[in-house]
Amino acid sequence: MDLSIIVPTFNEGPNVGELLRRIGEAMGDRRFEVIFADDSTDDTPAIIAAAAAKAPYPVRLLHREEATAGLGGAVVEGVHLAAARWCLVMDGDLQHPPEDIPRLLDRAAQGDVDVVVASRYIAGGDSNGLADATRSTVSRASTLLTKSMFPRKLHGCSDPMTGFFLVDREAVDVDALRPRGFKILLEILARRQLRVAEVPFQFASRHAGESKASIRQGLRFLTQLAMLRFGRMSAFALVGGAGAVVNLVIMWGLIRLGVDYVVAAIIASELTIIGNFLLLEFLVFADMRAESGRMWHRFLKSFAFNNVEAIIRIPVMWVLVESAHIPSVLAAGLTLIAAFVLRFVFHALVVYAPKRVIKPPPEPAPAPSRPTLNVGQEE
Repeated sequence: MDLSIIVPTFNEGPNVGELLRRIGEAMGDRRFEVIFADDSTDDTPAIIAAAAAKAPYPVRLLHREEATAGLGGAVVEGVHLAAARWCLVMDGDLQHPPEDIPRLLDRAAQGDVDVVVASRYIAGGDSNGLADATRSTVSRASTLLTKSMFPRKLHGCSDPMTGFFLVDREAVDVDALRPRGFKILLEILARRQLRVAEVPFQFASRHAGESKASIRQGLRFLTQLAMLRFGRMSAFALVGGAGAVVNLVIMWGLIRLGVDYVVAAIIASELTIIGNFLLLEFLVFADMRAESGRMWHRFLKSFAFNNVEAIIRIPVMWVLVESAHIPSVLAAGLTLIAAFVLRFVFHALVVYAPKRVIKPPPEPAPAPSRPTLNVGQEE
């Protein structure tokens, strides 16, 4: 097998037939397979299965009932299934032209690279297929931000945000990848120093269906970037900082409405405790949810801890206001900062701790038996 083509899909049924036809024409006599890593909630899996039965080359379907880690998680599972050493990742909407696959393979054949990136941002490439000027601007700004945070590992890569690339899976520690959402190439390049080459490509318009880009995906990207650069604690700090700002804004607003500052602090704390938990659940600790029990159990632990912390923190705030004459909102901010480390440790080691699995004791090994010798058989 020369190549495994991994196509992550989410409700892309109308594109499947045309994608396979164009891949087949582009690949010619090369030996390859296509793996659909599918998270669809519609009839896309059935369409893929029907197309696979008619395809003149191997087409496999990995349908995930739970879309763990989003598109990036689907790609990682596809790489684990791949039969070839070289894996090509591309979207299923035909914005990544299959006709460019041979050019990526030809560049890899020179033998001096681990990853070949199809770039929109070098000579000969363009991003005209992006839906509008806003998405194009966001894409370029995200690229600049990412490259500034990983100047060494992304040196020589003009488009670390692309989803169209070829990778030697023997050069990547696949088990160490912790993808979140769309940006799987960033995850690969930021984890290990790799040799990268680029070929230009023209980002096309969607063949059918709708874009999956969203504000939620943007938040996942920012969380992924923070965790890759600074670790999980920084992502926790990002969420905690946002929650603290919201907490103080709510408290300030309630005080302006005539609510006593202690009551305002309690209301603000309860609202932000719930909001922060949801952000931690779906952004910071998303990769630990599957092994840490049920969501409502995690919520109860988080809610209980944060309320105990608030019961201690708010009286401390009162002392700062009444005894030290510190402004109430500033006092609340100081106590929130002090509580940050305790919150992180508790959530990492308790709320999202893997469930203990009690293994049955191993069965005793049978006693070795001496073979029976037949008459005339030498031992």
